[in-house]
Amino acid sequence: MNPRAATSSTAIHAGKPALSFWQIWNMCFGFLGLQFGFALQNANVSRIFQTLGASLDDIPALWIAAPLTGLLVQPIVGYFSDRTWTRLGRRRPYFLAGALLASMALFAMPRSPVLWVAAGLLWILDASINISMEPFRAFVGDQLAPAQRSVGYSLQSFFIGIGAIVASMLPWLLTRLGVSNVAAPGASMIPDTVRLSFDLGAAVLLLAMLWTVIRSREYPPEVLNAFTDAAPAQEAPVPAGPGRGVFWSTAGVAGFVALMVLHLDPQLYLLCAGMLVWGIALLVRSRLGVGGMFVTVMDDLAAMPLVMRRLIPVQFFSWLALFSMWIYTTAGVAQTQFGATDPQSSAFNEGANWVGVLFGAYNGFAALAAIVIPLLVQRVGMQRAHLINLWLGAAGLASFLVIRDPTWLLLSMVGVGIAWASILSMPYALLSGGVPAKKMGTYMGIFNFFIVIPQLVAASVLGVLLRTLFGGAPIYALLLGGLCFVLAGLLSLRVPHTAQ
Repeated sequence: MNPRAATSSTAIHAGKPALSFWQIWNMCFGFLGLQFGFALQNANVSRIFQTLGASLDDIPALWIAAPLTGLLVQPIVGYFSDRTWTRLGRRRPYFLAGALLASMALFAMPRSPVLWVAAGLLWILDASINISMEPFRAFVGDQLAPAQRSVGYSLQSFFIGIGAIVASMLPWLLTRLGVSNVAAPGASMIPDTVRLSFDLGAAVLLLAMLWTVIRSREYPPEVLNAFTDAAPAQEAPVPAGPGRGVFWSTAGVAGFVALMVLHLDPQLYLLCAGMLVWGIALLVRSRLGVGGMFVTVMDDLAAMPLVMRRLIPVQFFSWLALFSMWIYTTAGVAQTQFGATDPQSSAFNEGANWVGVLFGAYNGFAALAAIVIPLLVQRVGMQRAHLINLWLGAAGLASFLVIRDPTWLLLSMVGVGIAWASILSMPYALLSGGVPAKKMGTYMGIFNFFIVIPQLVAASVLGVLLRTLFGGAPIYALLLGGLCFVLAGLLSLRVPHTAQ
């Protein structure tokens, strides 16, 4: 049944009609391209930064661009996509705009002549991916009845896995095909394998997104909001007084002063800046009336449903584990399994290519896990299934410390892949049943704050922890990630059941 056709009075006063497998397939296919770009970014950006002269200590700070753009872009896109209706629909205009921008950034990134250009392009690339990705989560909630949402999010996980398998392995595959994996003297500092991989990624991202834009349809807002499975909107809370804003602003300023007086690590300034900005936002909201994007987002934060409040710490620790892996796996594996610390050496680049294979492997295992996870959910429920999957991921990350043969790290990726598939589907399936249809985009954007905030924490704290506790050895970041997975799994048991 075409969603656009579901406008009769019978449909308006009923639940959403079930969509066919191929309709759901077309809806989710764009995620293949999004993850192609995201996987190339995750597997290669640290390598590009180090190749252009960044030290290992600088890498977390250079990644700050990604979470900052997420914090800015996601609520804005979520807010406006809830209020958009064009010939292309509600969410699809954002899919297309983000894909065009991300493709251009992918093409330019490996051609960066100096480090600051690469850092700026990471900012643009991550913002562009967010423009497309944030409405995609709301798109599934919009179009599918509660009974089909776990299938929709699992199919997204499947496409994420397939796209990332190929994207992560591309430099390794191109090396096997004879493409140079080390820049020639006098040439660009970025190897040809990386540049060609990013070119292919730009094309795949754009074509996959065009498929979803052309082959899917959307419910008009008045039809969507009339379905019986649309959760009611919460009443906006009475704005809080300035007390909380004063507290957080004071804490941020006190933190800055303490860091300067005690001469602590400058990366910790990021945490203080976060507290100060949050305090200022609360103070501004306490002085404003009603209406407008800023007020709406702040009020929706205060009125978020219980299921969302309980999912936030699960997301926070899950993504803190993932960012630990994405930021430090290349340096950790190159040093521990390949014995290399010089980014210009052939051993380091061989290790970096193998990390691409490992990242492709965990995404492949995630694609397979996405098929099995719905069966596990039927037996033990979403919350317990998520705990099991996250603990398997914890075991996978911790095993990097004891495995010395890089080939056996493929076994570690089995657990990581299962956790990744679960992170990409279970929280969204739980959340979509408990938020209002008319605010789906806004709440998905707010929910994604707690993907972004862990990256800011990782960028400001992980380097300090590694130097303080582990002598700067990057492999121990994966151990810390495993511990975060364990905690996230335990916290998932607190999430209440919603309509599935």
